[in-house]
This record gives sequence, structure tokens and C-alpha cells, in this order.
Amino acid sequence: MNDIPARVDAVWRIDGARVVATLAKATGDVGLAEDLAQEALVEALKQWPRDGVPANPGGWLTAVAKRRAIDHWRRRERLDDRYRAMASALEETVEDAWEPIDDDVLRLVFTACHPALSREGQVALTLRIVAGLSTGEIARMYFVPVATMQQRIVRAKKTIQAARIPFAAPEPAEWKERLAGVLSVVYLVFTEGYAATSGREWMRADLANEALRLGRMVAALLPREPEAHALVALMEFQAARFPARTRPDGSPVLLTEQDRTRWDRSQIQRGRAALAQADALGRGRGPYALQAAIAEVHALAPSAERTDWDRIVLLYEALGRIAPSPVVDLNRAAAVSMATGPANALLIADELAARGALSGSHLLPSVRGELLAQLGRTEEAAAELTTAARLAGNERERQVLLDKADRLRHG
Repeated sequence: MNDIPARVDAVWRIDGARVVATLAKATGDVGLAEDLAQEALVEALKQWPRDGVPANPGGWLTAVAKRRAIDHWRRRERLDDRYRAMASALEETVEDAWEPIDDDVLRLVFTACHPALSREGQVALTLRIVAGLSTGEIARMYFVPVATMQQRIVRAKKTIQAARIPFAAPEPAEWKERLAGVLSVVYLVFTEGYAATSGREWMRADLANEALRLGRMVAALLPREPEAHALVALMEFQAARFPARTRPDGSPVLLTEQDRTRWDRSQIQRGRAALAQADALGRGRGPYALQAAIAEVHALAPSAERTDWDRIVLLYEALGRIAPSPVVDLNRAAAVSMATGPANALLIADELAARGALSGSHLLPSVRGELLAQLGRTEEAAAELTTAARLAGNERERQVLLDKADRLRHG
């Protein structure tokens, strides 16, 4: 039973969001729901080594957490009617009335994206309780210290409590004001599934597929919002590559090396239909639509060499104007390398390095290492790739970078 901690961690990653969502629906308190779920995890670490892993571990965690909630309320010296009613509801598992958003996890996302929270707080809290990411993993995604991210999560929980934000579906008129936050966190959940920031697995398809499911629901709720459809398109295009992104041993296969016959063509068609739906609304392309357009160019190209790299550079330039970020610039550099050569691309990467962009991330040194290698500057390239490996949180990605550096040093 030495693998119990790993089993508990796996259960939390798969079922954690639904456990918290179910508890939040029952208690009306998102912060309390996560606390109860964490207490149930502690109880699992105590009981499962002795009793074995239950057949329905997610249901077991939910049941334990509900009992903790009832005990907590009944221990109060003065149990008011509100808590007495909630305890009874938990015991009797009474179904709530119909609400427009009928998915508990999606309702949890909308709750965490309440406008009373800062955008940073919305994202941090949702990644923590919906994606089940650790504070360290979220901090790496945002290139900030772990302590900073912890403060954001704690502040977000306190804000929810102080503002008495209920776990409830917002009125349809309120959906649009929360849309940007919801789309942002859905895509970040997908991104973590597409390329895990830490751990031994290169990607987490279960997490990415859950994000895609949520994205489709958001687009159905808001059919007149082009960016909702565009995000679905982007995720469809990227998810289409999943069958070709890993070898049988789980090691990564990079885009330029993938067997494109293994890409899911039906998913690519769904992506094209979603992007066309976004364009048909006639409001121009936003950040997600531009990223989806880039992914579409890749999806339709028969090979890396025959990709329309000039168009991808153009799309990245447009994206950089409406949603500037160092990551966009770095991706543009990679595209420029394919379109006009590594020398021009290195100028972009060097400029990012000169201003200290993406400090602490493996992304910039990994791209610089690739560009330097293409220019024949092997010693510098190996040093950059080694630096990137040291900064990489994912074990699979770290090994890829170390292998590249080793080949450069030893031919």
C-alpha cells in the first residue's frame, strides 16, 4: 500500500473538481467546500492503506466531506435555522431547483470568476479548485514566486467569504461580464492538460478534455460571443494532435516530428466549424480566434516544411498587437525561424532576454538553444538547453532538453 499517496493524488486530479463542486452546491460556500475536500483527502490517506481504495473514490471523498460539514455545523453552540436546514439537506440529498447552468463544475468556474475577485484571483482560485493544480504548479504557469501565488489564492477565498458570493449560477445578464475570466481559466486548464508544468507525464489528456467539455458548454450558453467559439476551435485543433504527441513509452514527440496521419481529422473539422462560427458573427478576430487561426494553419499543413510559415508570422504579429505578451513574441520568433531563418528569430529572442522577459521560465532558453544550434553555435546552444532543462518542471520535457544538449556536446 505504499502507492496510496500516489493513488490519492490521481483521484484528486481526476475527481477533485467534481467533489468540490458537489460540496459547494450543498454548502453554498466555495472556500468551505475546498477545505472539506482537503480534510477528506487527509482521511483517505489514513483509511485507504488499512481498508483499501474504495470502488468509487470520488464518491467516498464526497461522502466523508459531507459528514464533516454536518459535524461542523452541529458542533456550533448556537445552530441557527440556516445551518440546520443545510445539514438536513445534506443528509437527505435533496436536489436543488433547476438552474440555467446545470453543470456543477461549470457553475464552480462561474462562481470563481465573480467580478468581485481580481483577474489574478479568479485564475488562481479556479486553477486550484477546478484543475486541482498545486500552488507551485500555478506559480510556474505565471512565472511568480510560490508565496505570491499562495497569497492570491488565500485572498480570493477571503473575498468570496467577505462578499458572500454564493455558489449559484449567475443570471444570464451577468454571464457576459464573467466571460473573459471564464474563457481564460478554461484555456489555462486545457493548457496544463496539453503540456503539464510538472510531474512525470508529458500531458494530461483527461484535464484537457474536461476543459474542452466546459468550453463547449460556455459556447452553447453564449452563442453570440465569437471568442467562446474561437476558444473551442483552438482547443479542438490542439487536441486533434494528442494521438501523435507521445511515443508508446510516454516520451514527447515535438510538432515537427509528429506523424500527421495520426491527427484526429474529425476533431480538426470541428475546430474549423467552430472558427467559422466565430467569424460568421462578424466582429473581427480576437486573441483566441487568432490563436485558433494559427492552429488551423498547422492542422491543414501536410508537413512542417510545407506549412505556411509566412501566414503564421503574420497572425502572430496581429496577436502581439491586440494581446501583447513575451510568450507571443517567443512563439513569433519560432515561426520567423521557419519562415526566414534562425538569425532573424534570434534577434527577437535576444531582445526578450535583454529585457528580462520570462525570467525563471524554461521557455526562452529552450528556444534560444534551438536557434543557436541551427546557427552552428553548438557550445552556446548546449549551455542554453541545459539551463532550460534546469528550469523545466516537467520531467519528460527536462529529459528532452538534456538529450538535445548532450547530442550537441558529443555529436
